[in-house]
Amino acid sequence: MNFEHTEERRMLAETLDRFVAEQYGFATRDHIAQSTRGFSTELWQRFAELGALGALFGEAEGGFGGDGFDIAVVFESLGRGLVVEPFLGALVVGSAIARAGDTAHKPLLDAVIDGRTVAALAHDEPGSHYELANVATTARRSGEGWRLDGAKAVVLQGEQAGLYLVSARTAGEQADEAGLSLFLVPRDTAGLALRGYPRVDGGRAAELTFDNVVLGAEALLGSEGEGFALLEHAVGRGLLALCAESLGAMDAARQATLEYLRTRKQFGVPIGSFQALQHRMAQLLLEIEQARSAVINAAAALDDADRTTRERALSAAKFTIGRVGTLVAEESIQMHGGIGMTWELPLAHYAKRLVMIDHQLGDEDHHLARYIALGAQAA
Repeated sequence: MNFEHTEERRMLAETLDRFVAEQYGFATRDHIAQSTRGFSTELWQRFAELGALGALFGEAEGGFGGDGFDIAVVFESLGRGLVVEPFLGALVVGSAIARAGDTAHKPLLDAVIDGRTVAALAHDEPGSHYELANVATTARRSGEGWRLDGAKAVVLQGEQAGLYLVSARTAGEQADEAGLSLFLVPRDTAGLALRGYPRVDGGRAAELTFDNVVLGAEALLGSEGEGFALLEHAVGRGLLALCAESLGAMDAARQATLEYLRTRKQFGVPIGSFQALQHRMAQLLLEIEQARSAVINAAAALDDADRTTRERALSAAKFTIGRVGTLVAEESIQMHGGIGMTWELPLAHYAKRLVMIDHQLGDEDHHLARYIALGAQAA
């Protein structure tokens, strides 16, 4: 199988890498990440104009890409620059809307793809422990519409989002896959309250509370009680995106560490000439290439018709990325010595992001268990 990128993907990657290098330097990124807004609306629009959002969706949906390798190319470039703009929310929410195929929601999808609307996934809840079906938020029939009650945690860019994709239970027990429904909730909906806060790896998140939120019938995305498959599809694309982002961050950390080993001198020679450090660096490079192979495998399997093949590839990639990302963070800081922990050095921020990616949409322990469980089901 040929895993080389097409000419269009190579051009997109080069364009994004150049834009990030020239317009999204570390000082700029740090200022944006620590701002009260959590991202730059100006740069968000410029990313959209470059096609970074359109590449995440197929032509039928209003984009020009949409397959696994398109997603991987975009997010790997974003990872190299530690970009904090709300790409993950756009991908996951947009993918759910596109998959549902409801023409009434097409204007919302268009607004997400061209960057006019910031979208956020509101799914995680306290105590859910990454399980997609573990949802306590409820949606009950109210006339022709719905009444939503519950709370969502760690909603990325939740303060600035104009549209939320909210998971809620319309039937069944709390951990059942059946009975889960998805709703599109505008930010200005009465009864919706939020509390924002900064994230440790840059950018912002929010806690959302839904208190007797009244929604119209059009808020339901897909079929009532059948939202699990739709959510799994959208989150699967998010998993690939996070894996590719981590790979880009690993590459940046690797390059910074190699440069430091070449320039930092001890006993009159570069420390990179010490055999012990050479062995550690060689092992790190091998681990990063293994992570790259896992991302390629997940990208190739993203649209596989067989659920087990697709989901196992995604969980295998997320497990590998979690393990290797943490290793890269630890080893890079160790080989930098004390300076590796300083806030002023970009490496410390890459290390922090690599560790935090492991905890988004399921950590390595969760995905290892999921990979095993999926294999047992198929046996």
